[in-house]
Amino acid sequence: MTEDPPTSPPEPLLRMTLHGDQDVFVLRQRGREVAAAVGMEHQDQVRVATALSEIGRHAIGATVMFTAEVSARPRLVIVVEAGGIGFSPPEGTVAAGRLMDEVHVERDRISLARRLPAQVGPERLAEARHTLAQSQPTTALDELSVQNRQLVTALEEVQAHRDELLTLNAELEETNRGVMALYTQLSEELEQTNQGVVALYAELDERSAQLREANEAKSRFLANVSHELRAPVTAIIGLTRLLLDPRSEPLTADQTHQLGLVQGSAADLLARVNDLLDLAKAESNRIDAAWAPVDLGAVFGQLRGTLRPLAKPGVELEIAEPPPVDLVTDEVLLTQILRNLLTNALKFTDAGSVGMGALVLDGRLHIAVADTGIGIPFAEQRRVFEEFHQVRGAHQAGGTGLGLPYARRLATLLGGGLSMVSEPGEGSTFTLDLPLRPLSQDDTDLPHVPAVLVVDDEAAARLVLREHLTGIAEHVHEAADVRSAYAIATRERPSVIFLDLRMPGGDGGELIAAMAAAPEVAGIPVVVVTAVDVGHVPGAAAVLAKSALTRRIVADVVTLVTA
Repeated sequence: MTEDPPTSPPEPLLRMTLHGDQDVFVLRQRGREVAAAVGMEHQDQVRVATALSEIGRHAIGATVMFTAEVSARPRLVIVVEAGGIGFSPPEGTVAAGRLMDEVHVERDRISLARRLPAQVGPERLAEARHTLAQSQPTTALDELSVQNRQLVTALEEVQAHRDELLTLNAELEETNRGVMALYTQLSEELEQTNQGVVALYAELDERSAQLREANEAKSRFLANVSHELRAPVTAIIGLTRLLLDPRSEPLTADQTHQLGLVQGSAADLLARVNDLLDLAKAESNRIDAAWAPVDLGAVFGQLRGTLRPLAKPGVELEIAEPPPVDLVTDEVLLTQILRNLLTNALKFTDAGSVGMGALVLDGRLHIAVADTGIGIPFAEQRRVFEEFHQVRGAHQAGGTGLGLPYARRLATLLGGGLSMVSEPGEGSTFTLDLPLRPLSQDDTDLPHVPAVLVVDDEAAARLVLREHLTGIAEHVHEAADVRSAYAIATRERPSVIFLDLRMPGGDGGELIAAMAAAPEVAGIPVVVVTAVDVGHVPGAAAVLAKSALTRRIVADVVTLVTA
C-alpha cells in the first residue's frame, strides 16, 4: 500500500513585509491590485484594501502573503504572519470581519478570505502572478490620492442613493394614498358582495328545500304509479298464461303467436315497472341492507348458471372464481348489482366475451365486469349513470335507462361505489368497489384532521363537501382554481385535498403534478372528486364520484388516505 504524496501549498501571488507606517499605504495599494488581478469587482477590491489597511496599522513588522485557492469554492486568502511580535489582542480584526468572508485570528497569525468569481482558474492566477511581479508600488501620497478619489466617489454614490430614496419615498406615499383609497373602495364593494352572497345562500337553501320536496314527490309518484301499474300488468301476464295453457281450449297458430307477443310485452312492461319501483325505494331510502356473511363464490356460481343462456352466439361468458374473502354485506343487493352489470354487458356485446373477476386491494373488494362490446361514445360517458338516459346509436337497446343509476345507488347503500371505463368500439369495464365490512352509520368513529382543502370551480360542489366535512376537519379551506389551490396548499399544509379535475383556467391534474414536484407539499394526499368516470388518476390517493358522495364515504376516504 502506497501513501499519497503530500499536497504542496499553492504558490503565492505576492509577498511583502511591513517595515514601517509608509508600508501600510503600500499594503492597501497592493491588496487592491491583487484583488483586481484575480477578477474581483471594484467594490470587492475596495473591501480587501480597507480590511488590509485596518489590519496593517497594527501589524508593523509582519509579513503578508497573498494566495488563491481554485477548488470547488475559489477564494482569495491573505495571511498576516506576526513574526514573533504577536497580536494580543488583535486590533482591526472587527472592522476586517465586516469586510471579508472569513477572519481567523491566532497568537502570531491572522488569516483573511474573500470568495472569488467561479470562473477563476489556474490560467487566470498565473497571469495575475505575472502582472503583479511586473508592477511597482506607488508612494504613500499616490495611495492617499486614490483613497480620496474613492471616498469622493462613495460620497457621490451615497448622495445619489439618498436622492433616489427621497424620490421613492414620495412615490411610495402617493402609492399608499392610492392603495388606501382602493382599499376603502374594495371594502365597500366586498361588503356589498357579502350581502349578496348571504342573500344567494338563503336563496340556495330555499331552492334546495324545493328540490328535496320535488324529488320526494317524484319518488312518491314513481312508487304509486308502479304499484298501480303492477297489478293490471300482472293480471295480463296471468290471463295470457291461462290462455296458452295446453289444458285450455285450443287456439289457432295465429292466436298462439299473438298471445305470445302479448305475454312478452307484458313481461317487459312488468320489468320496467319493477325498475321504477326499485329506484323509487332507493331514492327514498326505503331499502335497508341486511348485513350478513356472504359466500362470494356461491354468488358468482349462481350468476354464471343463470346468465349463461343470455349470451349471444359467439359470445363467451367468463366468470372467474373469486379469491377467498371474509365478506359481510347484503347478498341480495350485491347480486342485483352484478346481475345488472352482466346483463347490460351481454346485451351490448355481439362477439367476443363478457368477463367478471374480483380482487381485494387496500382492504376493499373490487369486482370488475368487462366486455368486448360496442363501448360507449365519449360524449355519452358522463351521462350513463343519469336516470332515464339511454346511449343513442345503432345498437340502442330497449330499457328505461334506470339499471345503472339503480346499481350505483345500491353500491352507495352498501358503502361502496360504481365506476366505469369505456373505449368506443372496444368495450367497457364497470368496477364495483365495496368495503369488506359494513360501515358504521354514527359519528362516533369519524376521523379528525386539522385542515382540508376543497378545490372546485362550482360553489355548490364546495358547499356539499364542506357540509360532509363538518365534524371531520377543524378548518375547511376553499379554492376555485388551480393557482389559488396551490398557494393555499403551500401556506396551510392541509391534511387532505379534495380536487375537481375539470376547471376553467387549469386542469386538476396540473395541480397534482405541481405538488409532486414541490417537496413542501408533495406528501399531501389528493382525493379526486369528479362528475366524470375517469377510473384511476395518476398521483391521486383516491377517486370519488360526485353523484355518490355521502358523509360516510368522505369520512372513510379521509381515514384511508391519512392512515
